[in-house]
Amino acid sequence: MAVPKRRVSKARRDKRRSNVWKMSAPELQKCPNCGEYKRAHRVCPACGYYNGRQVIKTEA
Repeated sequence: MAVPKRRVSKARRDKRRSNVWKMSAPELQKCPNCGEYKRAHRVCPACGYYNGRQVIKTEA
């Protein structure tokens, strides 16, 4: 049965795992109301619209 001879340090273990869980940049989509880029399934920060209706009142 294969057993490690020495304990793997936290630094060595974490270095090995560092590239596995890299976060990617969020995908952006154009708001159908104002044309600004926004994240999917979220209220547009520029105009306050979500799913065709105004959710947040913004300054004009």
